[in-house]
Formats: sequence, structure tokens, C-alpha cells
Amino acid sequence: MKERDLVRRRLTNHRLERSEFRKPADVVQWLGAVQAQDYAGAKWALGLRAKGLTDADFDRAFDEGTILRTHILRPTWHFVTPADIRWMLALTFRRVHAANAHTYREFELNASVFRRSRKAIERELRGGKDRTRAELASVLRRAGIAAKGIRLAALMIDAELEGVIVSGPRRGTQFTYALVEERAPRGRTVDREEALAELTTRYFSSHGPATLRDYAW
Repeated sequence: MKERDLVRRRLTNHRLERSEFRKPADVVQWLGAVQAQDYAGAKWALGLRAKGLTDADFDRAFDEGTILRTHILRPTWHFVTPADIRWMLALTFRRVHAANAHTYREFELNASVFRRSRKAIERELRGGKDRTRAELASVLRRAGIAAKGIRLAALMIDAELEGVIVSGPRRGTQFTYALVEERAPRGRTVDREEALAELTTRYFSSHGPATLRDYAW
């Protein structure tokens, strides 16, 4: 294949040349997961791949939970759909925990602390509530768990990876957390082989032409 044709095909599969998508969730579903550490930049990445999508449309979709943001695939936030969050977390959460292991040890975070933290967070959010990170830090401190700075971030990441919390609706410019079971009650669960096949197919369909090395990265 000529280089020009390869690039054109990749642009087409990325939906950067033309797109039939009109909703943020359509784009995220097609791509599988979209890196979203920078919220504004991630919105722009989706907007490039959809027809007529406005900034307000995107914020509304995020607040309503048709797209979610969580730590998944690697130690960074990604957008993912409610339908995909459960099987994708199940496939990748151990790998992300392993990448975070040094931080966990440095801040004396072990299985017992994580269990207590997740329990306190879940109790606070149950019933459709949403809380900012600062509010959840107060909840954890009342439960006797030191929670600030990087240690707090690690506690939040653990709760995300374990499928307890995910993004909630924004409050102005602030982000909140809510329970996965309440934001994505109908998320699919599949076995590992099916999950690997689904992720592989999704990647090469939306990002190809690509190599196995690209996919592994």
C-alpha cells in the first residue's frame, strides 16, 4: 500500500475525513475508549469526529452520563460508554493497578485501606448522590483514612478501577464522582477471551491500518 493511501485509510477509519456520527457517545463507542486526561482537549477530539456537535451538546452528554470518564486501559482518564465500562475495566484493571503499585507502596496504601476507602465512598454516594473529590476527601478523613494530594488521587483511582465510582455530572467547573452501578446499571460483562476479541476488533476498525505493536502500546 502506498503511504498516501495508508494515511487516507487511517483518516477515514478515525472519522477525521468524514463522519456519520452526531453524538459524543457514537464516537466513543466507535473508538472504544478516548484518552481524556484533559477534558477540553478530549471534547475537541470527539468534536472533530462528529457532525454539528457543539460544546454544549458535549457537556450535556457528559452530565447525563451517556459518556463516562474513568481510569481505564492505563493510569490516565479515558472516556468510555456505559455499555463498555464493565467489561473493559475487568479486562484491564489489574494491569493499571500494577502500574500504580509503586505509588501505593509509597503512600502506605494496602488492601485493607482500599477496602475501607471504597466502603466509605460507596456509602456516601449511594442513592444517586454525586460528590466532588474534596467532598469525598472529607468523607474519608471522617472514616479515619488520610486523604490528600497524591494519596487521595490513588484512593480515587482504586475505587474507579474496582468499578465502584465513575464520573458524575459537573457542578459548574468542578467534576464529581458517582457510583458505577447507578451511572451504568446495564453495562455488559463478558469473559476475558470475548473482551480481548472485542477490544482488538474495536481498535483495528477505528484506528487502522495499524500494527500489533501499535495495538499493544
